[in-house]
Amino acid sequence: MLNKLNVAVVGTGYWGKNLLRNFNDLGVLYAFCEAEDAKRTAHQENYRSALSYKSFSDVLANKEIDAVVIATPAATHGGLVRQALEAKKSVFVEKPLCLDVDEAESLRDLALSLGVTLMVGHLLLYHPAFRAVKAYVDSGKLGRLRYIYSNRLSLGKIRKEENALWSFAPHDISMILSLAGRMPEKITATGAQYLYTGVADTTLSHLSFSNNLQAHIFVSWLHPFKDHRMVVIGEDGMVAFDDAALGGEKVLSYPHTLEWNGDIPNISKADAVPVHYAADEPLRVECQAFIDAVTENVEPPSNADEGVRVLKVLDACQKAITEGRVVEL
Repeated sequence: MLNKLNVAVVGTGYWGKNLLRNFNDLGVLYAFCEAEDAKRTAHQENYRSALSYKSFSDVLANKEIDAVVIATPAATHGGLVRQALEAKKSVFVEKPLCLDVDEAESLRDLALSLGVTLMVGHLLLYHPAFRAVKAYVDSGKLGRLRYIYSNRLSLGKIRKEENALWSFAPHDISMILSLAGRMPEKITATGAQYLYTGVADTTLSHLSFSNNLQAHIFVSWLHPFKDHRMVVIGEDGMVAFDDAALGGEKVLSYPHTLEWNGDIPNISKADAVPVHYAADEPLRVECQAFIDAVTENVEPPSNADEGVRVLKVLDACQKAITEGRVVEL
């Protein structure tokens, strides 16, 4: 157990700068690594007490660094995670863990054999609003789950190194697996590309679970407005998590009821009821979970096993799109 954790953030761009801020505010930022000179110089001004590196190998060589946080392009994750683990440093890597299921399992096993933490940045598992949804579902208020749908739609940020599925859907997959408590049995998916050849701008994935639970995930970066919404439908109720909603209305339960009159279903609609959740910043909660995982030896929600499960579903969705077939897990 560590009394004081020294963390190095690797990659300080679009998302890395947010990790840099949070680990600094939590009092564990020891160093950061940035290949681009302009970005590195700017961060040196803001984080004067932290060591600054241009080379990842220099970070790994510093024995004072206990853990690295990797926020580099997805294609680099697998190699950087392996190097960090082999240097016996705990790792928090942004999603996805890597791009290959076999490699992901190998990294998980390596971390386990070395006794270090490997955690994946599935941010929405730590969102207080989603945690409220999870608690609501786990309480049994919805009864047996029937259907889950999740939209992650916006205009941009458009990428050409990865498609919309790999860029957006890990969030939704991680939440759906958390709520379902099991892996899907069958997956179908379709995708369409409009801007770059071979890069899907929009995908629709359908997950079929045991006990007739169904789920779908619709992602796109060619959408006129932001729609980040998950709806969970159970036998006894419905609840929605709208991350684009303002104020305290991100989570609403809908206590509609259905009664049968012979073979005719009669629906009685009810007003939405807000579900309370904490106001904590999701990324701060996630960063603290990594600190606790390393210093207190506790498993975070997005541990390596969870990262592998999400990657298996992502991989199956991609196969379904590419090969035009149902993929069984």
